[in-house]
Amino acid sequence: MTLRRRALLIVGAATLVPTREVQAGAQAEEPLADSVRLALSAAISDSAPPKPSFETIDERLVYLRWLGEMSQRLRRRESEHLRRVEFLQTAWYESKRAGIEPSLLLGLVQVESGFRKYAVSSAGARGYTQVMPFWARLIGDGDSGRLFNMALNLRFGCVILRHYLNLEHGDMYMALGRYNGSRGRPEYPNSVFASQRLWVYKPSAA
Repeated sequence: MTLRRRALLIVGAATLVPTREVQAGAQAEEPLADSVRLALSAAISDSAPPKPSFETIDERLVYLRWLGEMSQRLRRRESEHLRRVEFLQTAWYESKRAGIEPSLLLGLVQVESGFRKYAVSSAGARGYTQVMPFWARLIGDGDSGRLFNMALNLRFGCVILRHYLNLEHGDMYMALGRYNGSRGRPEYPNSVFASQRLWVYKPSAA
């Protein structure tokens, strides 16, 4: 066997082995009331750009400090500065929009995909927040390929988690279990909460 052929076989085999097992993929497709489906669809289709806005200069300064700190923490996972800023700006906007702590969203993304944009689970869940394709049919335009779009994926993840949080009357532990398809079991929520602690921002005293 030539060296070139052996190298090609090695590369080909490597592409078949996932670099990291993703955690999602067991979300159950549940029937949605028309009012719920329409509300979720509206939340997904809102065309507002992910540009954070602030009422005071102090609020903006806190955000900018958060952005700088999180960018440094994310640096070893994403070396390109502009991509880090775009991702973090969108994560901040979508999490705040859904009433979820940015640190929780970042912890969820770390557990779900390891911050890999094109991560796919064995069940077909896709992207940063590991959204199952059936959600694109239920509340999107049906194009599951768009779930690899960074902004759309983060929006889907936040809207779906918010939906589960409402179903669980504000109990994030149970909402995360629903998100993962393991409701009532501790492994997944505990993993997300542990990862969340890595992304908590504590502003320095003035």
